[in-house]
Amino acid sequence: MPVLSEIKVRSPKDGDLLRGRTPEALAGTMAACPIAGLSVVTETEDFGGDLDIVRRVRSVMPFPILRKDFLSTEEDLDETVEAGADAVLLTVCMQDDEPLARLHAAARERGLETLVEVHDEDDLRRVRALGLRPDVLGINNRDILVREVDDGDVTVTERLAGGFPAGTILLSESAIAGPDDAVRARAAGADAVLVGTSILQAPDPGAAIRALVGVGWP
Repeated sequence: MPVLSEIKVRSPKDGDLLRGRTPEALAGTMAACPIAGLSVVTETEDFGGDLDIVRRVRSVMPFPILRKDFLSTEEDLDETVEAGADAVLLTVCMQDDEPLARLHAAARERGLETLVEVHDEDDLRRVRALGLRPDVLGINNRDILVREVDDGDVTVTERLAGGFPAGTILLSESAIAGPDDAVRARAAGADAVLVGTSILQAPDPGAAIRALVGVGWP
């Protein structure tokens, strides 16, 4: 099963996630696994990241890098390209319609792939009303408006996945504790999963990644 692993310095819910490890070391471990890509959280205030992490891991990461942050300007996109990321996150609930559509178009103009993220039915309705055609549509199983400290789980993917247009590449994100949750996401219609905390908290992150990939397909 396609897995995007993630480097995240900390989370409001789980605290320190690097645990003394460097982003480069973690990226090297992840690059040795059959991941589909790497997500790097660069948001500073709540998640402790910065754009320099993308620069630091780029040289050891042969797979696509997704920058996860609350981007709002074309300058943010230019910085993303300069740092070496391949894709950006656009969170629907963090943008009004016009800025969201503008940023999506500007990202594509710069050669960045787009992950457009929803959490509820209203987010999904807005994506369809705007006619956005992102490279990947993501379902965040937790609520980013409360900085993902809620108890959301794969039930959110199960509830929303049927509302996506046919042919959509669907990514289930957050609250995936292991292979059983990945199986549920896949059964609901997800084409891939993005997993951060449970990999970073695992005694052996590489083994955790391989277990998720090993879920496979029906």
